[in-house]
Amino acid sequence: MDTAITPAQTTLAPKRFLGRTLTPLNARRLANFRANKRGFWSLWIFLALFGVSLFAEVLANDKPVFVWYDGGAYFPVITSYAETTFGGEFQTEAEYRDPFVQDLIKEKGFILWPPVRFTYDTVNLNLPGPAPYGPTAENWLGTDDQGRDVLARTIYGFRISVVFGVLLTIGSSIIGISIGAMQGYFGGWTDLMGQRMIEIWQGLPQLYMLIILASVFVPSFWLLLGLLLLFQWVGLVGVVRAEFLRARNFDYVRAARALGASNRVIMFKHILPNAMVATLTFLPFILSGSVTALTSLDFLGFGLPPGSPSLGELLNQGKNNLHAPWLGITAFIILSVMLSLLVFIGEAVRDAFDPRKTLR
Repeated sequence: MDTAITPAQTTLAPKRFLGRTLTPLNARRLANFRANKRGFWSLWIFLALFGVSLFAEVLANDKPVFVWYDGGAYFPVITSYAETTFGGEFQTEAEYRDPFVQDLIKEKGFILWPPVRFTYDTVNLNLPGPAPYGPTAENWLGTDDQGRDVLARTIYGFRISVVFGVLLTIGSSIIGISIGAMQGYFGGWTDLMGQRMIEIWQGLPQLYMLIILASVFVPSFWLLLGLLLLFQWVGLVGVVRAEFLRARNFDYVRAARALGASNRVIMFKHILPNAMVATLTFLPFILSGSVTALTSLDFLGFGLPPGSPSLGELLNQGKNNLHAPWLGITAFIILSVMLSLLVFIGEAVRDAFDPRKTLR
């Protein structure tokens, strides 16, 4: 475990990174992180994949990205346009996949389509055979048992999984760090009662309770996030509690208390930065666990609402359609790559904050 950061360490030969001044301690941590090539490149690959998924509506959509018609520019991905805008007869939104609408637009302009002409819930009605159908020039990774494009659902599902995991990690970290800090700093009855309550809470069958709660309430993204947050915060309490128990009697804490600093200032300004060293090493692993929890519930049918793009639902389809191996293989590869990258990043962060790691 890393040693406490003293004021003297922040005054020695500062270095700069991305326009910010780094202390020698943080410069050593950054160098150790970069030295772990597997984790360093995994971070960039993960950020690139997540960055691409943020533009899912531009990459995979059943509406054109850009339409030029009769001297005017239109963006159907952002705004809805009636068919009459392009010379049609109906006041409803234009069906751009209809050859009639396409011919109307091409008479006075052109259409710019995204690379994948399907969104996550678009059903391909022109399949050569019954769904699920294998990869074709139109559906690069095939379709599922409802005729929806697998690649489009994978792009949207990857984004939902990462966003859900990040939000769950942030929420559980805030709760876990706060409770662990109070237990470790005050000790005594606060620590004793808190530990007993956590032991009782950890003894509950979490998966069964999540399944029961998810089956009682109408499933949604935020409801599922709240249900998983009920149990996910416990993992960080022990680490933060141990750091606060260790640091609360250090000399700099006693000096701050003697100078009249309040408990809140001592906890969050003096002790918490040192406790975060151990906490940060667990965050990539908590993120991977959050993604796995969402995937498991979706696989069991108690996760996101039906029809939502989900990697767990794609795994379930692969199980139910063994004659369509592209479903299970796609979901397996995406989950394996995502979780492997997060584990490699976690290993690099662990090496960065390990005081025993020094560069030769």
